[in-house]
Amino acid sequence: MRRAYRTWRRRRILDKHPLDAGLWQRLSSRLGFVSRLTDQEQTRLRELCVLFLYEKQINPAGDFILDEEMKLGIAIQACILILNLGLDSYDDWVEVIVYRDEFMPREEYINEHGLMQTDHHAYAGQAWLRGPVILSWSNVETAWRHDGANVVIHEFAHKLDMRNGGADGYPSLHAGMNRTQWTLTFTRAYEDLRWRVRRGEPMELDDYACESPAEFFAVVSEVFFECPEVLLEHYPEVYRQLAMFYRQDPVGREAAGQWKPA
Repeated sequence: MRRAYRTWRRRRILDKHPLDAGLWQRLSSRLGFVSRLTDQEQTRLRELCVLFLYEKQINPAGDFILDEEMKLGIAIQACILILNLGLDSYDDWVEVIVYRDEFMPREEYINEHGLMQTDHHAYAGQAWLRGPVILSWSNVETAWRHDGANVVIHEFAHKLDMRNGGADGYPSLHAGMNRTQWTLTFTRAYEDLRWRVRRGEPMELDDYACESPAEFFAVVSEVFFECPEVLLEHYPEVYRQLAMFYRQDPVGREAAGQWKPA
């Protein structure tokens, strides 16, 4: 009964809150990961964005002003991760906060010596456990570059990672996925990247991925959607695990035989 009501309610939302066709076309055409989708998948992504914008609050910080185009741009990037997972994957939080530029939350924490310190770092984005996603618009708007860096995808990957607790690079896997294989694949790739970065080898993956397994998962998720061929070339097993996790194959819709779900 609850599922039937939810389906009915969401259909009413879609009927009552249609997206402007011109706005959708203008924004979606600028994002490479949308162009890879079939017409049916693009329709599903569009519907997800309508529901996302209805059910989530996207609020500016301070005197920053967000218009509908900016909000939709964020929604498209957030919803590509859950295209085949569904909006319920984001059901444990409600708000996105957007700063004009990078922000300094000035959080206090206990360091390794047991002393209280204040974090003075500037951030492009943060994802809080059961709390908001926080973004810097100056970083969000660089998504149009198609360079493999995408702060929205990065932070929303953290959100998916957090569904089974704190972000650690080991999200809840679907039935049929192998936890041991995931752990082995990601551990090997993470250690390999750290080794290559220490050696000073030029890498097409952001070395921020070396910070922790959680950041590795978020960074390779960015690359999976933005430049999937790069990930498939350098870490094909990571690509295959992410293809199963996100239930998408951004490289091989024309050559789907490159991988087969387990």
